[in-house]
Amino acid sequence: MKEKVLVSACLLGVNCKYNGNNNYRAELKAKLQDKEIILACPEVMGGLSIPRKPAEIVHDKVVTIEGDDVTTKFCQGAKETLDLCQKLGIKKAILKANSPSCGVGQVYDGSFTGKLVDKDGITAKLLIENGIEVMSDIDFLKKQEKQRGDRNL
Repeated sequence: MKEKVLVSACLLGVNCKYNGNNNYRAELKAKLQDKEIILACPEVMGGLSIPRKPAEIVHDKVVTIEGDDVTTKFCQGAKETLDLCQKLGIKKAILKANSPSCGVGQVYDGSFTGKLVDKDGITAKLLIENGIEVMSDIDFLKKQEKQRGDRNL
């Protein structure tokens, strides 16, 4: 039985990113061939549309570039994602770096200028608080590359 891993849907080609595109990472898909991949987009699961206005975390709220508070939808999507993990027995998640939902360790600072701050996204934080091992796509691929390098020593 393959290990189940939750993956941000945009990373594997689903057009659910705020602008209607995706963040496809072929190398990520290749590294997960031996896993059962469960795709999720917390923002869509929380009821946000595709496309939608860009949003960032400002203090403890998630707001769009136009100033609309979408915190409730982000929190709902995080809860739906946690429920999915618990229902399917998922213990690991690979989430999109820097996202206000999925960012692990860093997210955009709320100024919509591309500046990062040390903070977890809404979904990442909830999953971590509930014992799910979470890492960003960037960290996962770095870890895989390091492990490959170590085996070649």
